[in-house]
Amino acid sequence: SKIYEAIIRFGIETDTYDRTGEIVNQVKTEKLDLDEIEKEINLLSGEIEQIPPMYSAKKVDGQRLYKLARQKKEISREPVKIKIFNTQILSWNRPELKLRLHVSKGTYIRSYAHDLGKQLNCGAHLCELRRVSIGSYNVESAFKIPEFIEYWSRN
Repeated sequence: SKIYEAIIRFGIETDTYDRTGEIVNQVKTEKLDLDEIEKEINLLSGEIEQIPPMYSAKKVDGQRLYKLARQKKEISREPVKIKIFNTQILSWNRPELKLRLHVSKGTYIRSYAHDLGKQLNCGAHLCELRRVSIGSYNVESAFKIPEFIEYWSRN
């Protein structure tokens, strides 16, 4: 499993589901409230099906999806079972929501952001993503750059 910290921006949908993509839809979000967001987050919990994004390294029929997407080709993708173990809201500063998500392997956080925006009828995309844990490894126990340099200069 993996743990991510993510910032999702509501009201703007992009073709890549992240901030690098072209805007495909824009909606005002002044009526969007945290209670409504929390209800939809609860629906996107546990074992769910998720469609991988076109802009991903996933292979379909031997081709990487992102290569097809860059050619402006979209193909049908089968939903994949994933698990959202836990979602914690860290902050809400309209139109941006910061979350900590504990998810199974194969989960696309960009797709999660997109799906959450669709459920809330306002669109959304992933603004920032940071993986803070994978299995038993986490950023708290990782080398800092000066520690890394010191370690390798001694060996």
